[in-house]
Order: sequence, then structure tokens, then C-alpha cells
Amino acid sequence: MKIPDIIIAIDGYSSTGKSTFAKLIAKHFGFTYLDSGALYRAVTLFAMENGWISADKTIDLAALKEGLAGLDAHFGEGGTCIGDRCVEKEIRTLEVSGNVSPVAAVPFVRAYVDARLHAFGEQGRVVMDGRDIGTAVFPDAQLKIFMTARDDVRARRRYDEMVMKGEQPVLEEVMKNLKERDYIDSHRETNPLRQAADAFVLDNSEMELHEEVCWVQGLMQGRFGILE
Repeated sequence: MKIPDIIIAIDGYSSTGKSTFAKLIAKHFGFTYLDSGALYRAVTLFAMENGWISADKTIDLAALKEGLAGLDAHFGEGGTCIGDRCVEKEIRTLEVSGNVSPVAAVPFVRAYVDARLHAFGEQGRVVMDGRDIGTAVFPDAQLKIFMTARDDVRARRRYDEMVMKGEQPVLEEVMKNLKERDYIDSHRETNPLRQAADAFVLDNSEMELHEEVCWVQGLMQGRFGILE
């Protein structure tokens, strides 16, 4: 399938498998995959390690804003990096998950991440996932997908993922965290999570990965008039 040099924007709720899906179709179509959420998690980890987030999730905004001026969060061979340090494992913990939405709601944090994403996406042939890619980061993306799934399915997926990493999560706490993130992401003042008017909805509650790939293949063929 010959695909034009487009940007594919994938938005949606937590634990809908956005990253897995985006990586898979990027590989399938020969595109570059960029995980916007990973950059927000890197900023969150950076803030936590510097003591700028209190127990009640209050953020020292002045310190964080000053710190961002010298923060080099980027994508490396091993995943997400801060400078020369790979932080891919650290940013996936429940502690970071519990703090990322308040940090991501801060306007200057979003501006920092958006600037980096725009630089990565300038050449096209990019698959990018997040919560406002199709509405704010790349509103002119040629293909937009909004992913969703039932709450119980999402919580179980996140729980299983954490168990596989050797963590000992409590399913009820995972569900609570997902709902909190959904609410914060959907109600933040700056670029809230919402479905773009021209996005195609993918509810993968009952779908396997190969079915999702078949779905997007059909979407690409219909959208751009291309054949295998």
C-alpha cells in the first residue's frame, strides 16, 4: 500500500491501547511513531524528582516553568529520554500516572510539549498519539482517529500491563486513576480531551490487534483511494 506523506493523529482515553496501536500501524505503513503522552510523563517525572509536586498534587509552577527552560525531553533509541538518561520504565509507574494529568493541564507545559511535537512532525509520515493531537497539536492532520473502550476493559488492560512489569497494583485503584485522568483531561481549560469533528471513532473493547490493523487499512484505502 503506497501511503502519501501524511500525519496520522490518534487521540482517545487512557488505556485504550493508543500507543500499541500507533506503533503497530507506524511499522505497518513505514511511518515514524511519536508518543506525545511520554513527553508529558517525562515532564511529570522531572517535576516529581525535583520535589515540585506536593502530596496533594499542588505544583510549584514557578519552579517547573524555570526548570523546563533547560529540560531536554526527547525520543531516543531506548524510548523516552531526559538528556542522556532513558526514563521509559520510570514514566510508566502508577505514581507518575497519578500526577501526569495535573501537570499536562498546565498551559506552559502543553506549549513546551507541543513545540517539540511540531518539530518532530514537520516532515510528515508520522503517527502520533495523545489526547489533543487532532484538535490542537496537528488540527490539519490528514487522518484523525479517536480511540475508546469500556471502562472495565481499560482498567483491566492497565492492570495486566502493570503486573507484567512486576508491579502489584490494586484493580480498584487502577480504575479510580483512569476515571480521575479522564475527568481532568476532559475538563482542563487548555486543549481538553475531545473527539475532533473529522475523527474516525475506533471502539476496540472487543477487538484484537490484527482486527484494528484491518480496520485502519480499510480506512486508509477508503480515505485516500489506495489499493494494496
